[in-house]
Amino acid sequence: MQVTICRTEHFNAAHRLHNPTWSADQNHRVFGKCNNPNYHGHNYNLTVRLTGTVDPETGYVYDMKRLSDLIKHEILDRYDHRNLNLDTEEFQSLNPTAENIAVIIWQRLRPHLDATLALSVTLHETDRNFVEYHG
Repeated sequence: MQVTICRTEHFNAAHRLHNPTWSADQNHRVFGKCNNPNYHGHNYNLTVRLTGTVDPETGYVYDMKRLSDLIKHEILDRYDHRNLNLDTEEFQSLNPTAENIAVIIWQRLRPHLDATLALSVTLHETDRNFVEYHG
């Protein structure tokens, strides 16, 4: 019996979408307002899903408190109220699109979870725009 548990968190962060190998015109054409040299911010909503077997002794797939603590330590403490381009190693050379942010979040969480658990990350950049990454 496989069950999926979900934990939702949120964080606020600024970023700029920019490809340094392109001209200013091409960056503006592709990224529009998101290429603002003064950056812009989002109120990101993050959902982390773990799918696995229910432990017959605890009744848990994974302890929600442990999951909350893991997300706080690996994601929120690292990205909340930060400029992703300037304040994080990951996005010094990686464009901080919602797609890339979701993949990085997944990569930061995966090593801390048992291999038997399937991990999925959903990142809402706005109410209407979100991405999912399943590994």
